[in-house]
Amino acid sequence: MSRQLTEMLKGTLEGIVLAILSGWPAYGYEITARLRDRGFADTAEGTIYALLVRIEQRGLVDVRKVPSEKGPPRRVYSLNTQGRKHLDEFWKTWSFLAERLQQLRKGGK
Repeated sequence: MSRQLTEMLKGTLEGIVLAILSGWPAYGYEITARLRDRGFADTAEGTIYALLVRIEQRGLVDVRKVPSEKGPPRRVYSLNTQGRKHLDEFWKTWSFLAERLQQLRKGGK
């Protein structure tokens, strides 16, 4: 992954993870696998787990423990009302930025 892509991803990864969770609840490894399936192949599991801790602390997700066939129970994350509001704001911001960048790319004002 290029350094520029890595830096841009840092600023958007939270929104991307919230978008993934808006579809259905998931645990850390599932989220990482979904990211990889969508082309974010170099995303490290450790990065995702640290992000999940942060969004849990900020109250954007609900967490429940689900028994695992192997090892300790899994922490399954689901988007809550506050997380959905945060995701809506992310998409509004994303749309604003994407429109402005597209204008600049086309040499527009």
